[in-house]
Amino acid sequence: MDITRENKDEQNAVLKVQVKPEDYQENVDAVIKDYKKKAKMDGFRQGKVPEGLIRKMYGRAIKIDEINKVVSQKLNEYIKSEELKILGEPLPSEEDKEKAINWDYDKEFEFAFDIGLAPEVEVKISKHDKVPYYKITITEDLIEEQKENYKSRMGEFKDVEQVTDKEELLKADLTELDENGNVKEEGIFKENVSLSLSVIKEEEIKKQFEDAKPEAEIEIDLKKAYPNETELSSLLEVNKEELSNISDKFRIFINEIKKFEKAEINQEFFDKLYGEGNVTSEEEFNEKIKEDLQEQFKPESERKLHIDIKEHFVRKINPKLPSKFLKRWLKATQQNENLTEDQIDNEFPHFEEDVKWDLIKNQIIENNEIKVEEQEVLDLAKRLTQQQFQQYGMMNFPEEQLEQYAKQLLSNEEQKRKIHDQKYEEKVIEHIKENIKLNEKEVTLEEFKKQVEGDQNKQSS
Repeated sequence: MDITRENKDEQNAVLKVQVKPEDYQENVDAVIKDYKKKAKMDGFRQGKVPEGLIRKMYGRAIKIDEINKVVSQKLNEYIKSEELKILGEPLPSEEDKEKAINWDYDKEFEFAFDIGLAPEVEVKISKHDKVPYYKITITEDLIEEQKENYKSRMGEFKDVEQVTDKEELLKADLTELDENGNVKEEGIFKENVSLSLSVIKEEEIKKQFEDAKPEAEIEIDLKKAYPNETELSSLLEVNKEELSNISDKFRIFINEIKKFEKAEINQEFFDKLYGEGNVTSEEEFNEKIKEDLQEQFKPESERKLHIDIKEHFVRKINPKLPSKFLKRWLKATQQNENLTEDQIDNEFPHFEEDVKWDLIKNQIIENNEIKVEEQEVLDLAKRLTQQQFQQYGMMNFPEEQLEQYAKQLLSNEEQKRKIHDQKYEEKVIEHIKENIKLNEKEVTLEEFKKQVEGDQNKQSS
């Protein structure tokens, strides 16, 4: 099999593949013999169907399949042996579309494939490269807000003697009444249901609970109190379709009144949050919150820096890509066949920027012999796992369990590949950070959010 390359320009080339019978016929014959062994057909025992009949029925399809296989294999071997750096995958040449092939009679074939060539990328990194680094200022307001979050998270419902501000939670029995205010025969009765007064929509109904105490009985229009059918059907444990047959009026018998109270800041509070004896005063607590917030915001600052570094070097180096070819390849690889040219055009600038960054990143990895070890992948998986737990307030997760969860995450090959790629990305960013000038800028959280919004707007435009 002969393969020749014709360079159309620096970014595009055509690979022409000459296929002769000796390239595919042996494979075709082998497949037909295998079909003959397995074929079942009326009038013949299994394995006794004449080979000529097999060829007549399946030969054309087998021939096409085997030629496609051998062409694909030889193309890949050629690209590898010639050390061609291509983008995407070879596509049937547009110039070859009109060529008619007679699969029944032709023995020799020529196929042409368009390829997109990756450009040579020269990456120079120095202190002349300046990128902003946004550091979020930890204000007193942020510290107080975090305190309130912790107090709410560690608070609990406590028994109170009566309703005072209509924010209480009631434990109550619900009894369905008829139009005369009597207990409805075979009506609904729910025992010790949780009723949040703050959820009730009608203010007039809320007023009925003013100063109420345990063992009080109050009749209300339950459907006005809970006009949302989903909430009401959940409360009564019935299907929405059944609500039309249920009365509006219910008697509420209060068993308990509970009020949510935030946790008090004391030593018990500190010990529950940070472990016994690690924090012993409110001053230490404030400092610990400040440290926690700095750690919490650091990944956000790093993500923003990552975006800015990527934009800086893509804009600076701007590798020239075979855009027309990549648009064709992008459409060919999309699962949605109805994707329009306009949609491709809208998505393409972001896709193109990612391709450019990958070329730059891979060149940095090659130039600096950057490697990722398995332990580094595990450490990153542990860090990602820990961040997830911290979102739920679990600040001190045991190291043994953390590693167990991380290894479980890495047992998924797709997740492992993503984390492996993420570690390479991190190491490239770290290398760049060490060799450029970071212009540190102190910003408030609100100012930082505006910067991030600007990035998001650019991505969506």
